[in-house]
Amino acid sequence: MKDIIRTPETHPLTWRLRDDKQPVWLDEYRSKNGYEGARKALTGLSPDEIVNQVKDAGLKGRGGAGFSTGLKWSLMPKDESMNIRYLLCNADEMEPGTYKDRLLMEQLPHLLVEGMLISAFCAESVPWLHLPAR
Repeated sequence: MKDIIRTPETHPLTWRLRDDKQPVWLDEYRSKNGYEGARKALTGLSPDEIVNQVKDAGLKGRGGAGFSTGLKWSLMPKDESMNIRYLLCNADEMEPGTYKDRLLMEQLPHLLVEGMLISAFCAESVPWLHLPAR
């Protein structure tokens, strides 16, 4: 069987996956530039600058509707009177037999955490992860 060669250019979400299907834990994730995006975002950019970069990149959500992630983030309320805001990552795939995000959560958990950190920073929110009990 031919080995699959994954690069950031050919497989932007999955290039860090291991061929043995084992999880990519923190040390390995960081050795493959993991958390570099979060480091750059949180130390060098404002939330609005990040939102504009996400819009310009044309990133779309994974929910099936293909909605613009940058547009969604730009619609988050910026109400200064709110003491605390939450950003919820709903990891419960409700459709029977749907496991489109399961691969990423099981094998690249830090990719999800890094994305939550960046999006919560942009929304000036506390990140929460909802996982199903099953």
